[in-house]
Amino acid sequence: MVAVKQEGWSSRTAFILAAVGAAVGLGNIWRFPTLAGENGGGAFVLIYIACVVLIGLPLVLSEVIVGRHGGSDAYHSAEKLAKESNVSSGWAAFGGVGISAAFLILTFYSVVAGWVLYYVGVFISDFFGALTSGDPFAGALLNETKEEIPQRMGALFENNFILLSMHTIFMFLTIAIVARGVTDGIEKAATYLMPTFFILLILITIYGAFVGEFGRAVSFLFTPDFSKLNAGVVNEALGQALFSMSVGSAALITYGAYVPKETKLAPTAAMIAFADTGVAIMAGLMIFPIVFSAGLDVAAGPTLVFQSLPIAFQSMPAGSFVGLLFFVLIFFAALTSSISLLEAVVAWAIKKFQCSRAMAAWGVGGVIFLVGVACALSLNIWSELRILGFWGIFAETNIMDTIDGFVGKVLLPVAALITTIFIGWKADKKLVDAESGLNGGKLAFWRFLTAWLSPIAVSLILIFGLFPSLLPS
Repeated sequence: MVAVKQEGWSSRTAFILAAVGAAVGLGNIWRFPTLAGENGGGAFVLIYIACVVLIGLPLVLSEVIVGRHGGSDAYHSAEKLAKESNVSSGWAAFGGVGISAAFLILTFYSVVAGWVLYYVGVFISDFFGALTSGDPFAGALLNETKEEIPQRMGALFENNFILLSMHTIFMFLTIAIVARGVTDGIEKAATYLMPTFFILLILITIYGAFVGEFGRAVSFLFTPDFSKLNAGVVNEALGQALFSMSVGSAALITYGAYVPKETKLAPTAAMIAFADTGVAIMAGLMIFPIVFSAGLDVAAGPTLVFQSLPIAFQSMPAGSFVGLLFFVLIFFAALTSSISLLEAVVAWAIKKFQCSRAMAAWGVGGVIFLVGVACALSLNIWSELRILGFWGIFAETNIMDTIDGFVGKVLLPVAALITTIFIGWKADKKLVDAESGLNGGKLAFWRFLTAWLSPIAVSLILIFGLFPSLLPS
């Protein structure tokens, strides 16, 4: 048995950077612009912001409260609060479900992050090609036509050597950082990566404002067209608002366990939610001016980042350099999120098996890596395997899409639902109120949102995810 060292953040700023890094990921840079483009822009954004404030923020605060009070991994923190509230320890299930979700998310998240790494390599090569050509301010070279560039993704999916190599590199980086500990690994990574991320985000947004159609992008994102609103759009906005902030994945509970007692949780949670939302909107302002300028389809869906934008960079000034910065930015976002996902599982393993951090990180990370290999191979040679083929909504999805769908439609909503019911109805009010730091009307309003609005909203996500035919047209 190894003595488990109690770890913590060195400052409130360190926690905020790490927590924002956990929340800000591919969902903000890739999925938010995709959903905004597919759902009409401004109306979706308006609903998204309302969902963040009224539902997402109360859940973020709830999870951080559980973590700080418990001072351990998500499951054992929830279990401690349940016992001190004199309710069944079975309510700690949301911690266990969240840890399971974090484990499964990282198996396919690392594969997608590997695609980002691949494009970083492509644009590094392209940038040096532009330098040697004598015109570094020309558009991206890419040595391909606009018809050929989108085919690069298909070629990547067929190349197992590159897929698995990128997946391996990304997982190695994630494990190595987590293995170093909270202060020496996770905090240092967040301290360097997140400021750099924000600088890159601002620079590319400014670039798009000058060379792209910034006014049109602003109009698209902030002029609501309520004719586009329907139940499906509202449900998409609600789901994106909750899960882009890592709600339900145990990451915020785990990070909350390292927060000093003197830190005020309510304003800190608000800063996390504000930063996450700000990044999502900035991502739209970064991407859509470039998309509009190149005459691309804003509703291109998941292909927007990996297929449409490389076409845009080809025709834009300094496209090779900007393309490189863009994919480096996405890589940083992916890495900070993957660190939080792995830490959620590693913290549980350290407590459960009383092992060293290094052993837990490399052991857990190794298993995640192997499942990730199956996800990568499901893009080609295992594409016909159906691990949940008996379940109608997963009958036609490969391994990677099945894991993604199961986590998004089942595990995350279930974890969030149990969390909000537990905090709103079962947990000792005095303990929870003391941790929240709220009082008066703010406390009453938060309690109302947590006990009533959040359970209803999360239940709808769960129901419509499992039974999409019930979604009103």
